[in-house]
Amino acid sequence: MTTPTPGTLPPSFDASALTDPVDPRAVRAFAQELTAGRKTSASTVLAWIIGGFALVIAVSFFGPLLVTALSHAPTPVTLLVLGGILALVALIAFLIVTGVRRAKERRYRLSRFAAANHMDYLDRVENPPLPGMIFRIGNSRLSTDLVRGSSPRFVEFGNYQYTVKTGKNSTTYRWGYVAIRLDVPLPHIVLDAKGNNSVFGSNLPTSFRKDQQLSLEGDFDRHFTLYCPDGYEQDALYLFTPDIMARFIDNAAELDVEIVDDWLLLYTRRPVSSLDPATWAWLFGVVGALITKLDQWARWRDDRLAGVSSARSLGHPVPGSHDLPFAAPAGMLTPPPGVARQGRRLKRNGSWVAVVITVVILILLVWERWN
Repeated sequence: MTTPTPGTLPPSFDASALTDPVDPRAVRAFAQELTAGRKTSASTVLAWIIGGFALVIAVSFFGPLLVTALSHAPTPVTLLVLGGILALVALIAFLIVTGVRRAKERRYRLSRFAAANHMDYLDRVENPPLPGMIFRIGNSRLSTDLVRGSSPRFVEFGNYQYTVKTGKNSTTYRWGYVAIRLDVPLPHIVLDAKGNNSVFGSNLPTSFRKDQQLSLEGDFDRHFTLYCPDGYEQDALYLFTPDIMARFIDNAAELDVEIVDDWLLLYTRRPVSSLDPATWAWLFGVVGALITKLDQWARWRDDRLAGVSSARSLGHPVPGSHDLPFAAPAGMLTPPPGVARQGRRLKRNGSWVAVVITVVILILLVWERWN
């Protein structure tokens, strides 16, 4: 991927499939091929059940009215009411048919767009196996309209949603994301973009302890709040050199960023995989600007693993592991790729709501005990 100049598409970027006319027969054939042999999802079954109940209720309610109206000489008011009912039914049917057709056409266009840019398309993945913060919350986790590439490294563009239930109510949250595979696992680092925050603060679904914030030089702090695990401040400085900080500021200042395990994840609250060529140009430019600098991250090693590596290479037992039946050659004491336990995940803030509720309950119990 090549970094585009503002307002232009990358030279290798082919967006014609997103806007060119399509053959309806090809769209129908693609939709049939996509769903062939696939089990009907629970959400689809539920939608059909709800639609069936709605149809039964509508017939039960409006049927007798229609029969009564037609059995007598219709008045202008009766004709007007009947016409309104029929128009409403026709409008609902039109919207449903149009929505289904547009969904099929969108998937067809995205598949052709992916193919034109040497990528693959996948319409849905339930419970996507990504380690980021948004992929570990709620239920009914689903990624849709995934566009994937594998060269020069694996990149996945997708839309994601999950549902959080609170009592009898439930809320569905939607995100767009870009997942970039790294060469080695890195410490858990989060860049909370200030440009997409609301008046209430960060839009991230998870909050992290403030004592893990790290201030970097230059203008970086004006655009991002960086969180890194305790003791990994020097490692973060090694990873975020001035040239890499400049790439994030210039290209990803409106995206939240998470480095976790061997993934670089970019988040936004709007759809990533869409039919908008400008959105794809922006995202391709972001990825193109970043991946040219990610190779240097492959050289990072966690010095906290040096003790384990040295013990193994010298044939000494390592606590919590089995003795190796061989010893590494002398001098090969470089830590292996990986992250020590304390650097794998940031510490999250506790729930103040739960704390307040617990305190109130304790106060009430004490009050009842002494009165």
